[in-house]
Amino acid sequence: MLINCVAYQHGHKLADIPVADISDHIAEPDTFVWVALKDAKDDELAVMQHEFGLHELAVEDALRGHQRPKIEEYGDSLFVVVKTVEMVDDELVLGEIDIFVGNNYVLSSRQNSAQSFMGVRARTEREPHLLQHGSGFVLYALMDAAVDRYFPIVDAFEEELEQIEDSIFMQQTQRANIQRLYELKRKVMTLRHAVAPLLDAIGKLHGGRVPSMCLSSQEYFRDVHDHLARINGTLDTIRDTIGTAIQVNLSMVALDEGEVNKRLAAYAAIFAVLTAFAGIWGMNFKNMPELDWRYGYPAALTLMATTCLLLYRRFKRAGWL
Repeated sequence: MLINCVAYQHGHKLADIPVADISDHIAEPDTFVWVALKDAKDDELAVMQHEFGLHELAVEDALRGHQRPKIEEYGDSLFVVVKTVEMVDDELVLGEIDIFVGNNYVLSSRQNSAQSFMGVRARTEREPHLLQHGSGFVLYALMDAAVDRYFPIVDAFEEELEQIEDSIFMQQTQRANIQRLYELKRKVMTLRHAVAPLLDAIGKLHGGRVPSMCLSSQEYFRDVHDHLARINGTLDTIRDTIGTAIQVNLSMVALDEGEVNKRLAAYAAIFAVLTAFAGIWGMNFKNMPELDWRYGYPAALTLMATTCLLLYRRFKRAGWL
């Protein structure tokens, strides 16, 4: 679906133009065309390929979708894949923006994402002194908007981890904590798979041999690189903290099991004494004076109860009961 198709000259909007006029405008000096698509179909991308002269391999990747975040050069054009991340019902939903960039055009195709980038166009149009940098600045604006939307997700991860850490030392929460930690770790790794490849790729757009359309916007791409590096570092910290929390939680489970084992051992020792006494007096030997004693039975019960009570107090004082 075509969202909009706009021509710009010297950083100012000329007009919304029909797709058929794209090739005419990109032939004009100091002019570029910015087209936005959503869930583009094969025939729509075929038209754009014809108008902009897009490389067939880049178009094939865009049609296939589910690409790894990357920045690829095809002659004097770029093909950029950026992942969008949304939190829906406490689950991460990944989308994708495929961006084709040339010296006089930008084509963005958004897939499987409810996030709108209309605000990006409005913001860039309010800054014609920056928009006059051309298609490279538009690429920066789109990437920056996508990356900035990672920060609330990271903040949500940190908040959830803090909540789990607060409940680690509570009784009867260990199983639920381990489940929440593993679910959080899965989400962190999902976001990291969107961040880390893009962090490696964006180095192509600042410093060294930079594509021509990005030469005047290198410092802006460096800013995006810094944001990605900060997010990636935070995700690594969260992942390490999750590993530590899992180990602490498992240690708490082991401690609780140890406490249960101590209680069981203490009660087993008490009942072992009862069994020993009962075994001795239950042997029924002929020459056992206690068997014919009038007070033998109550005396035996008293001795057994007293021994058990002494053992119970000893274990209680030792913290086993």
